[in-house]
Amino acid sequence: MCKPCWELKYCPYGPLVEQFPLPPIERKEAVSHIEFLKEQLKKGAYNGWRKRFLTKEVKEFNPNNHPIKVPKEISEKSCNIFGHICPVFYVNEPFTETYEKRRISRTISRETMLRVVRRDNYICQKCKEPVREDELEFDHSIPYSKGGSSDENNIRLIHRECNRSKSAKTPDHVAPKEYHFQSGFSL
Repeated sequence: MCKPCWELKYCPYGPLVEQFPLPPIERKEAVSHIEFLKEQLKKGAYNGWRKRFLTKEVKEFNPNNHPIKVPKEISEKSCNIFGHICPVFYVNEPFTETYEKRRISRTISRETMLRVVRRDNYICQKCKEPVREDELEFDHSIPYSKGGSSDENNIRLIHRECNRSKSAKTPDHVAPKEYHFQSGFSL
């Protein structure tokens, strides 16, 4: 699915994103947090409803309920800013902020190919070397598998070998970052 925030540089969903789930916490961090809570409870750092709630959390804690590692498929769906699962992954791709719907097909139209070749002037956009017609390929800057459209603004001219080395990687400006939460957890 497409993440419009990659293009817009802000979350178009605003407070809605806070209603979506957070990715799971990895087992190592969950265990570390429970150990911290145990120490705090022994010190008497909490009282009232908070003490009852945290005591119950510590008592019912099962490390097997937390994954050893968060799957890449889940971490890629997370918002780089808020950490929540991005609403775009629950809304079909054609619903965007623009009037023109995104093309969902992986197929690149002949017209788009011609415009890209002219725009890029037969120069590989990865290694900046000239591209012969027999080694010419078209690359999705944001990979199709990660929601990239087949529109001209997401397609670039590239050598066959440069395209193979890129695979399904995203450009640096849209690559997922390590997530840090206020609670001290990071994924």
